[in-house]
Order: sequence, then C-alpha cells, then structure tokens
Amino acid sequence: MCRILDIERTGFYAWLAEPLSPRALDNVRLTGQIKQYWLESGCVYGYRNITKDMKDGGMPCSENRVYRLMREARIASVRGYKRHPGFKGGLVSTAAANTLNREFEVNAPNKVWVTDFTYIRTHEGWLYLTVVLDLFSRQIIGWSMKNNPRADLVIDALVMALWRRKPKEKVLVHSDQGIQYTCSDWRKFLTDHNLEASMSRRGNCHDNAVAESFFSLLKTERIKKHIYKTRNEARADVFNYIELFYNPVRRHGNNDGIPPAKFEEQYFMKLSGV
Repeated sequence: MCRILDIERTGFYAWLAEPLSPRALDNVRLTGQIKQYWLESGCVYGYRNITKDMKDGGMPCSENRVYRLMREARIASVRGYKRHPGFKGGLVSTAAANTLNREFEVNAPNKVWVTDFTYIRTHEGWLYLTVVLDLFSRQIIGWSMKNNPRADLVIDALVMALWRRKPKEKVLVHSDQGIQYTCSDWRKFLTDHNLEASMSRRGNCHDNAVAESFFSLLKTERIKKHIYKTRNEARADVFNYIELFYNPVRRHGNNDGIPPAKFEEQYFMKLSGV
C-alpha cells in the first residue's frame, strides 16, 4: 500500500498514530450530541431546531456548522408532503361568516380556536381524528378519535377544549364547511357554550391553514412512518404525538422555537409578574 501511494512506511504509520486536531475532536463531540437531539425528536428535527436544542443544552453552535455536521453524518429531517396549489377564491359559507379571515396571529389564549378533522388508515379501517387548536400558542387543547365521522366526533373535541380551558369570555371557533360543522347539533353546541362560529370559504383550505399545518406535521412526522394494525394502535400513537411530543416538547416556528405548552406557560408567568 505504501508503495502504491509512494510514501515511506514509517511516515504512513506515523500518520495513523497522529491524534485528531482539537477542531476535529470537537466536531466528533458535537455530531454525537446532534444525533442525540435528533433521535429525541423522533428523527424529525432539522438543523434549525437542533441548533436551538444545542444552545439550550449549553453547547452553542452556529446553524451553518450544525447543518454541515448533519450533512456529513447523513442526518436529515423528515420531509413533508407536497404542498397543494394555492386557493385564492372560494364560496362564502351560508352557515357562518369567515370572521377569522386568515388573521392567524392572536395576542392571548382562548380568543380564537381552530378545528378540523382528518382520517388515518389502519388495517381495521379508517380512524377519524378531530383537533381543536388555540391560535395563540398553536397548542392542541382538545381532540377526539372515533370510528366514524359523525357530529359527535367534532363536538367531543370541543368538549375537551372547554373542560381544559374554561374560557370566561366568548371564543371564536373557526372550521371549514364540512357537514359536521354546519349541522344543527354543532351550531346549538356553540350557542349554548358562548362560542362564536367562523367558517372558511368553500374550496379554500388556506382559510384554515393552521389546522391543516398541524395535520401535515402529524402525518409527516408520525403517521406516514407506520402501518397501523388496529385503530387502538393508531389511537395510542396519535395520543403520544399530541400529548407527549407536540404540545410539551416540539419546537414551533410561530413561537420562536418554543413548544406550545411552554409558550403559554411563559405568557402566564409574565402576566403574574406584572
């Protein structure tokens, strides 16, 4: 081998014995920590969120360096689904006005909630999931999972949100124009509990973009990794994602990288200190 490379044998073995430079040793240490944070995120974080984790863990590192080390170690975030083409129009709802009108930035909890439902494939059949999300922190405050998409699916999620939050003032609840949200049971429930309805225009999913964004995260980071044998298996996995990862742990870009539950906790701590 030394003859092929045209180097002295003694020089080759001296090169093998030479220790790594301080910079190279630091890269090895950082790469190990990056892998740890990546695994703790469920293998979904990219270099931006991992950079924040490194800083919080007392190992500050630039985004460029984290990006380079992740690329060299072949560590990659989970990529999402293709975006749907944008919708600029849509028919106005006849059941409720689009009061929210894409005003997704809210300055306090329990002012605006958004809700939507999706379905999850299992070998037993579809599992339907509804979530209620507080626009202030993007925290999931209510959810429901059932074997069918009837009205009680969406109402039960709202019951959980009301039980958890106990709002003292009227809350705007935004949804799409699905039959579950236009039926008399839904509208009566809103009226009876001091909730005001707002609805997206028909055929315009971007009017409820925050709820759609959560479902995209859920499906990208958790559901598409699994083939669920039973609905109960899917229920358990979705529960773990919402209550053990997304709300308390997952960094959210809208909150400057702070998890939704912690973002609200900091808000109330500031209020109590005023």
